[in-house]
Amino acid sequence: MFFNFECTDQGCPKNDILSGLTVALALVPEAVAFAFVAGVEPLVGLYAAFMVGLITAAFGGRPGMISGATGALAVVMVALVAQHGVEYLFAAVVLMGVIQIAIGLLKMGKFIRMVPHPVMLGFVNGLAIVIFLAQLESFKVKDAEGASHWLASDQLGLMLGLVALTMAIIHLLPKLTKAIPSSLAAIIVVSAIVIGMGLESRTVGDMASIAGGLPEFHIPMVPISWETLWIILPYSFIFAAIGLIESLLTLSLIDEITETRGRGNRECIGQGAANVATGFFGGMGGCAMIGQSMINVNSGGRGRLSGISAALFLLAFILFASGLIEMIPLAALTGVMFMVVIGTFEWSSLRIMGKIPRADAFIIVLVSGVTVVTDLAIAVVVGVIVSALVFAWEHAKHINVTTSEDKMGGKVYELSGPLFFASVKNFQDLFDVKNDPDDVVVEFQNSKVMDHSAIEAIDTLAERYLKAGKRLHLRHLSAECTELLEKAGDLVEVNVIEDPRYHVADDRLA
Repeated sequence: MFFNFECTDQGCPKNDILSGLTVALALVPEAVAFAFVAGVEPLVGLYAAFMVGLITAAFGGRPGMISGATGALAVVMVALVAQHGVEYLFAAVVLMGVIQIAIGLLKMGKFIRMVPHPVMLGFVNGLAIVIFLAQLESFKVKDAEGASHWLASDQLGLMLGLVALTMAIIHLLPKLTKAIPSSLAAIIVVSAIVIGMGLESRTVGDMASIAGGLPEFHIPMVPISWETLWIILPYSFIFAAIGLIESLLTLSLIDEITETRGRGNRECIGQGAANVATGFFGGMGGCAMIGQSMINVNSGGRGRLSGISAALFLLAFILFASGLIEMIPLAALTGVMFMVVIGTFEWSSLRIMGKIPRADAFIIVLVSGVTVVTDLAIAVVVGVIVSALVFAWEHAKHINVTTSEDKMGGKVYELSGPLFFASVKNFQDLFDVKNDPDDVVVEFQNSKVMDHSAIEAIDTLAERYLKAGKRLHLRHLSAECTELLEKAGDLVEVNVIEDPRYHVADDRLA
């Protein structure tokens, strides 16, 4: 069973269905807009929103999370469509899904845990800014040459007023009743006001017609050849990476909000299956949508039924209710998305900027900025790399040594701290080869050799003492270390009983 019809901690059918309706209304302009960004027909985006949303809601790893066509993928797709056409896009989406399924089966979804908290904060803040900037297009109009201009003052004033009314209803209604999602109520009220009073406000129908039929099975019309594979393969890997990063980060965010735990690897498989199906039914592919997921969760959607309802409502709009949906003013949907921005942005991150390490504050700002300027995948990768470098730099300072003299008059270096690529230089500077006695002992009991660079540093140290005509003793190294050492050779003394057991990051033992 995908869901049950009793209210539980995982969701309530009434809340899920009403929340799904709200999400479906917000999905329409988003899917159409992202289709335009990707350079494809509006129905290509709408079919993707329906199919990806339905399949991931039913089989994915995070109940309550909404998936569909996204801007992060659309901005990458446009290049493939422009150069090779939409059929190559469909083929690339199918391959994207296969890659995502493979990642899920290999259980690589767990690597999302490696994303540090400052990167998560930067991701959320950057995405909130991106959503906000995307809504500004609702306040603009294109002239005959395709250039965008702000609306005329009277139209702009009306638009702002309707947006403000929508936001006020969403904010105030929950204080009176929670029987209906406040976002849905706001859309209905504002639409009724605009239609009833005959106000001149732009509607969903001004963007494009959403009328259409059921998606039909369609094998991508591309040559079956190696040349085709090499054209779509790079795009498919990029699509898969962007889709999974955005989906798994959104999954983590929803986990935190709902205090439950999703299944990352299952989500990878669900997203992959959805994209394979979408590619064969004329959709542009997709992934998790943080904005719509936040609308869903804030409207009470917790179970799988909410995502399934959203997808089915969207299909119903396409098939039967396109005329009604096209009458909804953009101002109402823009107001809903502005409330999503306010709810998504981590305002607490502004308060803690002066209290956290400067490196963490820099990473938050960096990831936010890169998310806005480029895309989510690049921003997260940059954030993780910078975080890793900062971590390595800080831990490189932790290696130190204390010296003493043994009974035979030799010098003993007692090492402490991790020895790895970043601490190698500090390690080498700890030894005074020229002035040391003929017998030198390096004690590794309180240290750990982490990688190949550390092994090379020990070998180099042994070679320096050999050239100086002195004998070096290396004690309490792991068995792996002794295998990997080349220059030290028989200088290594191993106490088998106390010998530490750990693995060294070196491919020579693979």
